Amino acid sequence: MARSGVRIDPSARAHVDAAINDWLDDVIGPAILGDARNYVHKRSGRLHDSLRSEVHDKVLRVGSLDCNYATDVELGTPPHVITPRNKKALSWPDADHPVARVNHPGTSPMPYLRPALFQRRTP
Repeated sequence: MARSGVRIDPSARAHVDAAINDWLDDVIGPAILGDARNYVHKRSGRLHDSLRSEVHDKVLRVGSLDCNYATDVELGTPPHVITPRNKKALSWPDADHPVARVNHPGTSPMPYLRPALFQRRTP
């Protein structure tokens, strides 16, 4: 059987990779980021304002790099004990008296990234 004369340009892979990165960076990333910002619970706005999207080597990352409670909002937290770090007791406005520990009941999940990721998108 005769071989066809079709040859693929060696630079094609670089062009395809660049096109994928551009599509993720210009189309998909902003769409997911926009939905995540719409879905996120806005108590102080810090988490909302910290959300970013970035693309490196055909990998899209959407989330917060500097908001330490982002995962806790998305997934919730189990019941846990809160103890003081730098003092002997915890106190807050309207507390009857300082306490050595607080049994926190945990928090329910308030997903914002997963709904944004799984949003149906049409071309």
